[in-house]
Amino acid sequence: MIFSSVFLFYTMIINAVKYEKNEILFVFALESEAGTFFNDYNLVFTGIGKINATLKVIQAIQKYQPKLIINLGTAGSTTFVKYAIVNCTQFIQRDMDVTGLGFELYQTPLTNQPVILDYGIKLPNLEQGICGTGDNFETNLINKPFTVVDMEAYALALVAKQYEIDFLCLKFISDGADEDAASSWTTNVSNAPEAFSKILF
Repeated sequence: MIFSSVFLFYTMIINAVKYEKNEILFVFALESEAGTFFNDYNLVFTGIGKINATLKVIQAIQKYQPKLIINLGTAGSTTFVKYAIVNCTQFIQRDMDVTGLGFELYQTPLTNQPVILDYGIKLPNLEQGICGTGDNFETNLINKPFTVVDMEAYALALVAKQYEIDFLCLKFISDGADEDAASSWTTNVSNAPEAFSKILF
């Protein structure tokens, strides 16, 4: 549907920019989030966490020289229902806390990077979320300025922005980021690949 020998996004999104198949890089944290649907494309599995995500995506950029990075993965949310696909173009580093030195919560000190990283392609047919990325598995998502939580997307978005590469982030809601998050994620992560394929293929 969206994919063919040439990948064409909705005309109204990015001015009918066409991406050749070899110009697209799919990025997942884990193989279980991808299944076999994306094996014919440039693909990288970063592992869990911001450091792994940063290292692996930079290596993949050097190897593939992509014009578009597509990050697909699972996330928790108290805002969106399980199995929903949420499009994220805003990102917060939710475990950055240097308030003890007078900085704003989530602000990275001594940089010009705002608390909310605003970067990515917005698809109008999908719900929009603010992704809070951190190096912990969130089980108490209450009264936070983000609507989904993961462990890699902020890092990927920041790298894509720095390298001036187009970026699309879609998250499959696997759990409620609550006390049952671990069991829900374990049960539902295998449903993510088919859900992504229905959106993209």
